[in-house]
Amino acid sequence: MIAPNDEAREVRTTCPYCGVGCGVLARVAADGSVAVRGDPDHPANLGKLCSKGSALGETLGLNGRLLHPEIGGKRTDWNVALDLVARRFSETITSHGPDSVGFYVSGQLLTEDYYVANKLMKGFIGSGNIDTNSRLCMASSVAGHRRAFGEDIVPGTYEDFEQADLVVLTGSNAAWCHPVLYQRLLAARAARGTRIVVIDPRRTATVADCDLHLAIRPGTDVLLFNGLLAHLARTGAVDAAYVAAHTGGFDEAVALAGADAPTVRRVAEGCDVAPADIERFYSWFATTGRSVTVYSQGVNQSAHGTDKVNAIVNCHLATGRIGRPGMGPFSVTGQPNAMGGREVGGLANQLAAHMGFDNPADVERVARFWNAPRTARRAGLKAVDMFEAAADGRIKALWVMGTNPAVSMPDARRVREALKRCDFVVVSDVVHTDTTRFADVLLPAAGWGEKDGTVTNSERRISRQRPFVSRPGEARPDWWTVTEVARRMGFSEAFDYSGPAAIFREHAALSGFENEGARLFDIGDLADVGDAGYEAFSPRHWPARRGSKAADRLLADGRFPTADGRARFIAVRQEGPALPVDAAHPIALNTGRLRDQWHTMTRTGLVPRLMANAPEPALEINPADAAEIGLREGDLARLDSRYGGGRAKVRITDGQRRGEAFLPMHWSGRFAANAAAGPLSTPLADPLSGQPELKHVPVRISREPVEWAGVLMTRRDLRPTGFVHWSRAAVAGGWVYELCGTESPDQGILLARGLLDIVPRDQLLEYTDRRGQSFRAAATDAAGGLMEALMVGRPGQLPGRDWLLSLLASGEPLSPLDRRALLSGRAPVPMPAVGRIVCSCFSVGINQIAAAITRGCSSVEEVGKMVRAGTNCGSCRSEIKAILDMSRLQAAE
Repeated sequence: MIAPNDEAREVRTTCPYCGVGCGVLARVAADGSVAVRGDPDHPANLGKLCSKGSALGETLGLNGRLLHPEIGGKRTDWNVALDLVARRFSETITSHGPDSVGFYVSGQLLTEDYYVANKLMKGFIGSGNIDTNSRLCMASSVAGHRRAFGEDIVPGTYEDFEQADLVVLTGSNAAWCHPVLYQRLLAARAARGTRIVVIDPRRTATVADCDLHLAIRPGTDVLLFNGLLAHLARTGAVDAAYVAAHTGGFDEAVALAGADAPTVRRVAEGCDVAPADIERFYSWFATTGRSVTVYSQGVNQSAHGTDKVNAIVNCHLATGRIGRPGMGPFSVTGQPNAMGGREVGGLANQLAAHMGFDNPADVERVARFWNAPRTARRAGLKAVDMFEAAADGRIKALWVMGTNPAVSMPDARRVREALKRCDFVVVSDVVHTDTTRFADVLLPAAGWGEKDGTVTNSERRISRQRPFVSRPGEARPDWWTVTEVARRMGFSEAFDYSGPAAIFREHAALSGFENEGARLFDIGDLADVGDAGYEAFSPRHWPARRGSKAADRLLADGRFPTADGRARFIAVRQEGPALPVDAAHPIALNTGRLRDQWHTMTRTGLVPRLMANAPEPALEINPADAAEIGLREGDLARLDSRYGGGRAKVRITDGQRRGEAFLPMHWSGRFAANAAAGPLSTPLADPLSGQPELKHVPVRISREPVEWAGVLMTRRDLRPTGFVHWSRAAVAGGWVYELCGTESPDQGILLARGLLDIVPRDQLLEYTDRRGQSFRAAATDAAGGLMEALMVGRPGQLPGRDWLLSLLASGEPLSPLDRRALLSGRAPVPMPAVGRIVCSCFSVGINQIAAAITRGCSSVEEVGKMVRAGTNCGSCRSEIKAILDMSRLQAAE
């Protein structure tokens, strides 16, 4: 995959993970190996990378890669595959109309990929049926921005985090989900004393460094911010001159807020937070001019997400804190190009260049620019509705690009049914996923390091992704694949692009077309960039109008892209959950990200050091709830919602509120059996944004009576079947599979033993105890190195595996002493164990941190100096702090 070069070279590119948009320097050595480091000249990260970004060089292997086009699971060539896709889409449109087809795309696409896909569907097929997985991420922010500002505008920049005196983080576990940005905030706090308020039902890693944690009842965000708006009005903290000159709807919003949240006590009762903490938050906000409110998925992923966004924005409008240094509402995105997709109309209810279907003049403008008379005149189906239409036969041809809806969509079981029922399914992706199994046509896409184009981060900064390795097999860029299909459908002239630079120029030209300042998204000054200029493109904010200096912040002048130039207060009221808990489903399940994982783990799940901190799916639950259900730490829990079921190991924590639980979103069928959050989640969505409620679904939790447990360490990439539960984690040299079941131990041994049937008998050592309660087996390769090791027994009675994992990693021939000890699972001589990995950046384990504390380290900084933990991205600092606190408690006992 990686072509050797005569000499090492370093390429500037952009990280493909979260919306921070970190600059990366990728160094390709003469032997083709790749190392990455943060780009010190990129304004977003100034040289820092998180654990995931630091490990990017370890994700570039061929494991699971799609290398050739396939039809019906059989290899074919590109021409045959593209001809079939174009023919089936064309025939479907002819027979059933343009709304019988759909595209479901991704924030993993580059802006140029997004642009041509949107142009094909909305401009030339003539349907609005293109939506994106950003619908699950940021759609409520988009809707809230448009209601308040008239356009989808994030007014501020990352520098505001460093210039604010108060930063409110709501629905954002930034320490884990946007760690580089969070470390910029902590550095500013150390330098200037910035206060940090965290609003989150869970006690997350972000809470470790805050001045005030409001652990509100899930879904009560509107009540909290309505209470703040009413408080601002009561105490005279409103900027009356700003409100009068630049806004509308203030009186109505304040009246409803006052009725909804008339007193601090009413807010405190509704949010289930101490009144004194509510008072403190309100007082700090009212008296701190430089205030930034940062919000993310905890706000957006709700059936009332748009109202939550507007409740936040209302408070900033009331105080005139918009677009000035250290002030403003700030939406941080979860994907690297969620913003770029919004710019080109990747959402079903938008047109390109921040134009919309609600304005007939916009529709005509886009149609004239594209010379596309059949341009769609109305919005298409949003994500949840699109898959429902595929299930009931309204959509008969569906193209999925760069995303895994069979796992990530709510009510994922229904989505899989839709993919099965749909007449024709095309999937373009980099690797095999749970979704690619449903493809009639499978198209291999270029991955990170092979792509060429642009992305836009959360602060409106456009950066380049550049290729630095060769594409493997027959993988192709997404823009190329879309344009080839478009040409075969008869639209050659409109899709005659020489490369991504040509697409970018057209995108930029459309943004400035007939735009005299009516739309703030305008990069018309870049419409003439040449190929050399595009190659050398340096990160920059939009807008970039012709003849104007690029603006960093927006809206500070009080002029808004609305018909009358004024912002809009939106009167909102607190609503109850879309689906409340009841006697049958008494626990409210929340979902979200882990520190070291990304989406459905197609990249990060292959990196051993990223799997080491949280190697298996775990359900976090409050101690009181666990006791009531009869759960203990490490038990296997079963979860059932109205939509589906799942299983995960139990982690008991008082950081979880009573009556609530948390399940990570990442585990797919490639990494565990029935541990995904999607099948449990509700498809009920915000009526304005179409964003589903992924943060609250009622579930019933029960204990699975596990009778046996096993662990398989192997070089093989397996997908076990027939087990009640399994999960796997990448380790050096192979994989570790955790197995368990409700069968008797002897039946469990038979099941687990079947995983070794492929191993030649003469390479296998086996032992079963005479009661049939435990089993051990090991296999070596022809050179005598450890190839497989399997241990099965009663839960909690398996030996450690550190030594066996070290043998698997080394691949070296075993000594006679090692061979004799294999079936015991214990090293013949003592060996140090690092323990569970805490710092993924430097692979530092909990035992190493404990040893540093024993040797006298009494702070996170001192631990970092001794063992390096916490000195790169900082996302493990809260865990190191917890280990320090625990050691102090133990010393005091």
